[in-house]
Amino acid sequence: MYLIGLTGGIASGKSTVARRLAEHGAIIIDADIISREVVAPGTPALEAIAQEFGADILDADGSLDRAQLGGIVFGNAQKLEKLNAIVHPAVRARTAHLLATAKAENSDAVVVYDVPLLVEADVAHNYDEVVVTSAPEDVRIQRMMELRGMTEEAARARIGAQASEAKRLAIADVVIDTGGELQHTLDQVDALWARIHATLASL
Repeated sequence: MYLIGLTGGIASGKSTVARRLAEHGAIIIDADIISREVVAPGTPALEAIAQEFGADILDADGSLDRAQLGGIVFGNAQKLEKLNAIVHPAVRARTAHLLATAKAENSDAVVVYDVPLLVEADVAHNYDEVVVTSAPEDVRIQRMMELRGMTEEAARARIGAQASEAKRLAIADVVIDTGGELQHTLDQVDALWARIHATLASL
């Protein structure tokens, strides 16, 4: 199994890169999806969150009210730490299971772990390489305003809440420049795939 860690700041084109790699045949494991799955109704993690933060964080249907929980932990480092202590182990266990399943089904699989907070979470998975998507901050802000309907102030705040671009670039084995035309991004992904494919073929 060849494991790629894919990360990038908000609106840096990470989803576009993941989709292109999937089109080439890579298995995508999405950390955002996993983080939602582990707190679905009936899960031990959701039960633990409700015990820690109170039943008010549950919707009428028993699912997690993310806005309510966010209001409790945002800006409160101690409470955020308690939440992470519940969620992160569950995410790690689910991720390990998915990785093991992918490897068991195809030992030659190229697996992409799509994880926005790879730098912040400091998750070590012995990646064969780390791919970082990068675009100028003004381009990312424009995308958030156009595609997500955010104000410039909100977009800047979201970027400011994440790890710095310098920290992400410091862990990168490969940087995909997503600041230009879509085809420019896709060409870089295609070249990455061709190189990985050649490497695996030579093993």
